[in-house]
Amino acid sequence: MHKLLKVFLLIVTAIVLVSCKQEVKKEPESLKSENEILNQAKTNSIVMVEKPNDVATPEGMVWIPGGELKQGAVPQDKMAMQHEKPAIDVLVDGFFMDITEVTNAQFEKFIKETGYVTTAERAIDWEELKKQVPEGTEKPHDSVLQPGALTFKKTKTSVPNLYDFSQWWNWTIGADWKHPNGPESNIIGKEDYPVVQISYEDALAYCQWAGRRLPTEAEWELAARGGTGGTTFFWGDDVTVLQEKANTWEGEFPVTNTKADGFEFRAPVKSYPPNDYGLYDMAGNVWEWTSDWYNTNYYKEAKATDEVQKNPQGATNPFTPNNPYAKEKVIKGGSFLCSASYCASYRVSARMGSSMDSSLEHIGFRTVASLDMIK
Repeated sequence: MHKLLKVFLLIVTAIVLVSCKQEVKKEPESLKSENEILNQAKTNSIVMVEKPNDVATPEGMVWIPGGELKQGAVPQDKMAMQHEKPAIDVLVDGFFMDITEVTNAQFEKFIKETGYVTTAERAIDWEELKKQVPEGTEKPHDSVLQPGALTFKKTKTSVPNLYDFSQWWNWTIGADWKHPNGPESNIIGKEDYPVVQISYEDALAYCQWAGRRLPTEAEWELAARGGTGGTTFFWGDDVTVLQEKANTWEGEFPVTNTKADGFEFRAPVKSYPPNDYGLYDMAGNVWEWTSDWYNTNYYKEAKATDEVQKNPQGATNPFTPNNPYAKEKVIKGGSFLCSASYCASYRVSARMGSSMDSSLEHIGFRTVASLDMIK
């Protein structure tokens, strides 16, 4: 689905234990310790946990130990959505991940060395576009069929229907990674901000140049949890510390942002504390692309097999119920636009789908590398 289809649509449209009141007989410490050792030994024999000593960690990355993961919503998460349920059991091999989201400076280096032109900067081909929209859709005026991307706009009054995205998204001609908020904006002095207005295609092109790839959703969740499991957020279950941990929307969305977390829109990388693996912005700031197809039935169908999946690649096909034309990829982590009243997607299990050629000012990415990619 082309980036302009997003405009048409806008307009027309791991494991936790639940505490109980009964007394539970505690396992003897000696037995517990022995079982932990056996379970860890079993896991080590199935997945790559520790980084081999003869492999150096690439600059700007960190090793994510492999292991078991309960992927998806945790029981105590009252904001979890149906497409995050039921949680599934997975095993993931260790890998390297970027410490931060790819920055403007890093992406600019890629552009200078390759001459790559992002999707938001390319001329629009109506003959190709009309194949991806409902039959009979009239061709928009040539003044509209110009390169651009989606930019955010605050509303002047409260919004009763938060499902109508067109109320706060604008199709802006001239918006791209160098002009993330429109042709009058720029990234001068913002070299350490996450690059945005990046389509899935753009992210893949960067990965090919860098010798990296995008993470799977399972890898992303394993990394985001930072070695812990069973909590709603990467730091635990306490939402009252959100403004100290992530760049999100504070106040009434999309009318007023109080900037209680220090920023109204995007923030420089490393503005908030990292998780226990040393990864920054795994909650908030900008959404991050993954390689998985977005399919609302994925968790339900995966759970039905009753099998522990190793290094799952996600759904085999995309599926978005309210848009049969959509071919979307999973994005993770939430952004500066996420609030409790809107999407609360700063939760680890939160997920959304985004069209592969759509560019928005709140979507960026970070890369990963498997052991076999490191030379």
